[in-house]
Amino acid sequence: MSKKIVPTKNLPPAKGPYSQCVIGRGSRMVFISGQVPQDERGVLAGKGNITEQTAQVLLNLKRAVEAAGGTVGDICKITIFVVRLDDEAYHAIAEARRTFFGGDYPASTMMEVNKLASPDWLIEIEAYAVI
Repeated sequence: MSKKIVPTKNLPPAKGPYSQCVIGRGSRMVFISGQVPQDERGVLAGKGNITEQTAQVLLNLKRAVEAAGGTVGDICKITIFVVRLDDEAYHAIAEARRTFFGGDYPASTMMEVNKLASPDWLIEIEAYAVI
């Protein structure tokens, strides 16, 4: 694994599945464009369903990092853009991230945005990995 979670005792505890500080170790940085809830054919996953859309976005992130020769464990930072960030969406996204990353969470930023490039997309996630 090319990342190390840094203990951050002087910061507030993380309120979700993310790490406050991550050191990336490796020889290559991989910048993954924002992934959206479309499958490999460009078909929308889960119209109006944040849980299904998040699952597709995370699968796309996995495929992208693997195409670069890495694994999900190499992802050091993600940025999440959500159209409607209410409690339901937050908890659905957090649960999907817990399952997807399995404990060694990347650093993370999540923000609500007015809209994404398609009105059908509820979420988009970009990532940085060190391989």
